[in-house]
Amino acid sequence: MSTALMRAWENRPDTVVCDEPLYAFYLERTGIDHPARDAVIASQPTDWRVVLRRLTGGPLPPGVTIGYAKHMTHHLLPEVDRAALAPLRHAHLIRDPRELLASYARVRTEPDLDDLGLRQQAEIFERFGGPVVDSRDLLTDPEGILRTLCRALAVPFDGRMLSWPTGPRDSDGVWAPYWYGSVQASTGFAAYRPPAEPLPARLEPLAERCMPYFLRLHDYRITSQGRREGPGATGLR
Repeated sequence: MSTALMRAWENRPDTVVCDEPLYAFYLERTGIDHPARDAVIASQPTDWRVVLRRLTGGPLPPGVTIGYAKHMTHHLLPEVDRAALAPLRHAHLIRDPRELLASYARVRTEPDLDDLGLRQQAEIFERFGGPVVDSRDLLTDPEGILRTLCRALAVPFDGRMLSWPTGPRDSDGVWAPYWYGSVQASTGFAAYRPPAEPLPARLEPLAERCMPYFLRLHDYRITSQGRREGPGATGLR
């Protein structure tokens, strides 16, 4: 879903995208063995300061007014100074933890809470705010949700966000062959379908640990009618 949303933004002529720019930093620091680990580390800077300096201060290409970076929040290790994220506008894509776990566990069989990034995502939301998109809502009403998202980010909606050509992109990370098969075959947002199989019992305790973070953001999710304000309500540039 996060890559499909990146496709939607990339299909706008006024937007350039950046795919998980902190991935190499994350892999080098943690030593985690992900698919294509060495290739990922070789493809990006491994210093988070360099990455965020480029994202917040680097020039955009001619004719482009929006820089869109897709991040995985578990890449935001504790050493990343959250203040460095302040120049960016933030939007948050969330997914029911049971569906998220079922998808993630196909590649990493024993994920833990830090692998999923929900705790870090809630932290970033609490600090910087920003619109929250539930992936189920996006699949149910792509145009309505994208219109609301664009409005929340103060950019015009572009109908080209709703469909895109099949195939890989130059902007895809080098890890795409391991993760992006479905999105590379897609031409738009598919209709929502519930998981075909229940979550494995061994992952239910982790799903329960994830739920408070998910529900915290879910209270603030946008709808096609507008932006929802949750209880006690008070990377784009």
